[in-house]
Amino acid sequence: MANRSTDKHLDSVSLAIIEQLQEDGRRPYAAIGKAVGLSEAAVRQRVQKLLDQGVMQIVAVTDPLTVGFRRQAMVGVHVEGDVEAVADRLTAMDECEYVVMTAGSFDLMVEIVCEDDDHLLEVINHRIRAVPGVRSTESFVYLKLKKQTYMWGTR
Repeated sequence: MANRSTDKHLDSVSLAIIEQLQEDGRRPYAAIGKAVGLSEAAVRQRVQKLLDQGVMQIVAVTDPLTVGFRRQAMVGVHVEGDVEAVADRLTAMDECEYVVMTAGSFDLMVEIVCEDDDHLLEVINHRIRAVPGVRSTESFVYLKLKKQTYMWGTR
């Protein structure tokens, strides 16, 4: 996703294109163009620019259960020392799908997706806790995912 510190200015047309793609990432450029008042070629160029700038990604979002990942958890991490260095190490782990530095009772919140409980234990106990600077963790195992959406628009 976009690095907010670079603060890329997006005009209303680019924001409208993003909203169209959030509704349907496979929507044809011609249909987007009709909705936002641009030609198909102009939409294609704008989308490519948004992708190149890192403002957005177009990806397939799966239900982890249907593709063999039966265990998800959010892990709160307390860090001693450089939080960014720990975040970088966790970001490099395939199982860590979401890593965010926070203000609050945890320094980091990390969403992990695993095949099963044994895999979850291995990731937390032998990999996350082994990262230099990790002081402690608290795990919140998902029992049922009720809502996951990327439809917040561009407000």
